[in-house]
Amino acid sequence: MQRLLSGEEEQLLQAERRQLAGLLQPLAQLEARPEDVAILQQALLQLDELFLLVVVGEFNAGKTALINALLGQRLLSEGVTPTTTGIYLLKFGDMTISSAPEADLAILRFPVEWLRDINIVDTPGTNAVIRRHQQITEDFVPRADLVLFVTSADRPFSESERMFLQRIRAWGKKVVVVVNKIDIEESSDDIDRVTEFVEINSRVLLGRQPIVFPVSARQARQAKETLDADARALLWNASRFEALEGYIQGTLDERERLKLKLANPLGIAQRLAERYLDDAQSHKDLLREDVATVQTIDKELALYEADMRRDFKYHLSHVENALYAMSDRGDRFFDDTVRLTRILDLMKADKVRGMFEREVIADTSAQVEAYTRELIDWLVDKDFAQWQDVMDYLNKRAALHEDRIIGHIGGQFASNRQALLESVGRASREAVAAFDRDAEAKSLADSVQLAVAQTAIVEVGAISLGALVLHLLATTLADVTGLLAAGAVALLGLYLIPNKRRQAKNDLHAKIADLRERLSRAITEQFERELARSLGTIREAMYPYTRFVNREEARVQDAADGLQAAQKAFRALAAQIEAL
Repeated sequence: MQRLLSGEEEQLLQAERRQLAGLLQPLAQLEARPEDVAILQQALLQLDELFLLVVVGEFNAGKTALINALLGQRLLSEGVTPTTTGIYLLKFGDMTISSAPEADLAILRFPVEWLRDINIVDTPGTNAVIRRHQQITEDFVPRADLVLFVTSADRPFSESERMFLQRIRAWGKKVVVVVNKIDIEESSDDIDRVTEFVEINSRVLLGRQPIVFPVSARQARQAKETLDADARALLWNASRFEALEGYIQGTLDERERLKLKLANPLGIAQRLAERYLDDAQSHKDLLREDVATVQTIDKELALYEADMRRDFKYHLSHVENALYAMSDRGDRFFDDTVRLTRILDLMKADKVRGMFEREVIADTSAQVEAYTRELIDWLVDKDFAQWQDVMDYLNKRAALHEDRIIGHIGGQFASNRQALLESVGRASREAVAAFDRDAEAKSLADSVQLAVAQTAIVEVGAISLGALVLHLLATTLADVTGLLAAGAVALLGLYLIPNKRRQAKNDLHAKIADLRERLSRAITEQFERELARSLGTIREAMYPYTRFVNREEARVQDAADGLQAAQKAFRALAAQIEAL
């Protein structure tokens, strides 16, 4: 084709070639179907080929007869049964037949002058008994620069012809409609009625006013083959073939053929860009639900974390209240015991210690251990419940999406997405299945016990948390009662008793505050570690899916941006082509 182009036209051709090649990237990003990529690649190759006239229609509509009439002699076989079993590409040259790399395509060369600038394609019938005929016809239509649609005057616009025209329209092809076999009609009025019927239906199906030629291909070929001038003229006039031939060889001049040749690949690219923009939107719609899934779980985990911290304070307050209660009992003990009337008792350290242990310490260690155990059980149960909630939610989402792959979405995107959804659900199921409540509770209790022991610098060994707390309380007891006994022996003055009572209270408050701080810090640190571990495990299980969703969002958006930019460029090129 390039031998016909001016400098400006050559620049337009190169710009179109670049834009069509650029469309391959967003199509690859959206995992375009191989057949669509092949169509675009073929459209690129067509830019360097001659003008392609593709003849389509039902078998026995007279497509081959029409081509023979254009060639001027019966070079192709005709018949009432499907005679065209493949696609025939007619080119200029010495009369030869050769095969092409493409399946079902044969190249026929004839020494017909106007084939120097136009190639013709003869296709199988669209309603052929052999369904392969229709398939190869429909596969070849996107490559056409001009479609010659042939229908028969005795059965114009059958249902299969209507469906086929709709497919042609989808590719944006320029279509010329030929009503063949008008010689079977009895009068010109009958021919006009059939022609009008075809015009109306073509306009509805193609969405624009069609060019319609009523002809008799058989009479036209006979006219070209006969030697009798009068018979030739009679047949030629009756065939009405001159208008069609004039359009193809005259009206369809170099300029018009160039415009159609450039517009055809552009139409293919525009159609593909539009189709895959729809696919990109389908991807986005599906991903929007995936994003919502991730966001919902993130929000639930944030709420879970906030609820856990709030509820933890409530559970920890039970432990602290047990120590506060002991402090209050200590105050009452000192008020009742540290008196001058009980000076002899105060001088007996063992007796004071026993009274202090019974009346002040009492069952504090057992209460602390029970409340701590209760807190640990609560934490373990909540952790387990949260995993179950995540699992149930993901399983429901996966089930909802199972049949939601729409449009052309599929391939790697669909399989990756489903696999990741299943992997997160599987991780949560495995976590729940492997959950051992008693083991988890014991492990956490041991961690708390170790932390408390470390703050008290005590060997843990086989000692329980309650015994450990009792040890800490006993240390407090020794300090306080020792102070009282020593003070009672050394200072018997009446005026010193209130000071010693106040000093004992302050000392007890300080010791209990220190103990409370140790327990609270140890339990809080273990709670924070356990909460972080639980949330981290869930988020770690979610990470591959979250990363996939984020990556797919970026990929699909990039492809959509590329397609939109391509559409803008295609519109600009179409305007330049139209202005030629």
